[in-house]
Amino acid sequence: MAALYCVMGDPIEHSRSPEIHRRFAAQFSIALEYRRINVQPGSLPSMVRRFAEDGGLGCNITVPLKEEAAALSDSLGDGARQAGAANTLSFGDNGRIHGDNTDGPGLLRHLRVNLGLELENASILIIGAGGAARGIIPALMGANIAKITLVNRTRKRALELARRFAPLGAIRAGNPEAETPPPADLVINASSAGLAGHPPRLPRSLAAGAHCIDLAYGKAAEAFMSWARRGGARSTHDGWGMLVEQAAESFAIWHDRHPDTRKLLNP
Repeated sequence: MAALYCVMGDPIEHSRSPEIHRRFAAQFSIALEYRRINVQPGSLPSMVRRFAEDGGLGCNITVPLKEEAAALSDSLGDGARQAGAANTLSFGDNGRIHGDNTDGPGLLRHLRVNLGLELENASILIIGAGGAARGIIPALMGANIAKITLVNRTRKRALELARRFAPLGAIRAGNPEAETPPPADLVINASSAGLAGHPPRLPRSLAAGAHCIDLAYGKAAEAFMSWARRGGARSTHDGWGMLVEQAAESFAIWHDRHPDTRKLLNP
């Protein structure tokens, strides 16, 4: 019988996680079934329980459910506990749910190994203050960066995250309505606005000379990448590489084997 896993989120039809995990499983001759399941905010607990009752062994969690997934978990790994957000759930024999967050390690590996970026003493601008931002901030702040500036459509959310992660290092919530955020070496779009085709509501000059990466991929990243290119970005990248690398971390949690990501990154 094939091992059953899934990804839950909303929207979910665009997700390429099933393809990624099937290709990882093929590397080890693992029989795997991996589904997409659309889940509305507030209904995650019931959907997760139903999936586990159907024989599911674990699931990935995407926008906008990562904070809800952490709250649902009976135990959390260090990254998920720091972030207050989980993107990987594992089901124990006793019905307990363990939550992990592989977004931070996946992003770091993609930035350092795949893109060859040096993060030490870098200044970083993060756009967005939801579950995606929560997942990457602890890992970035553990990489000897100089500082993070966090901006969000609702500044209250940015202030909450800045206070949450202040013990880890230099982080502040910018106020784009009153001031232009300072220049950065790396600009990361962790906002879901690109899903609706909206570019950042920030001056394009913030991209000048910076490496710019969207955590989304494909069409959802086009608006941000266009904004960055027009602003004179040093380089632009969508989130495909991060998706693959964080999926590899999830796969390793579930199967105790780390897949080779190179064939997916360089088809």
